[in-house]
Amino acid sequence: MIARVWRGWTEPADANEYEAFVTETVFPDAKAEIDDLQSFEVLRREAGDEVEFVTIARFASWDAIEAFAGADYETAHVPERAERLLARYEETVAHYEVRA
Repeated sequence: MIARVWRGWTEPADANEYEAFVTETVFPDAKAEIDDLQSFEVLRREAGDEVEFVTIARFASWDAIEAFAGADYETAHVPERAERLLARYEETVAHYEVRA
């Protein structure tokens, strides 16, 4: 299994809308379309004058990651609506082999 880990930050006023979009639309839609998207987590914390989000999506294969993010899968996959809500975000994604 491979974990795809990414971070983005919102203004406090946009945090609830961003969280709802990611947890109710982005990942559920992807899970419905990609059999090998095993699970996802959305972590949230207050970080000074911003709200930080960490997403962790677990995929069964590299092919599933490519189905989610495209051929350039190390580049962040940020839907247009999410991009409007984010103050800033990591442009690349880290992938880890899940060992335990």
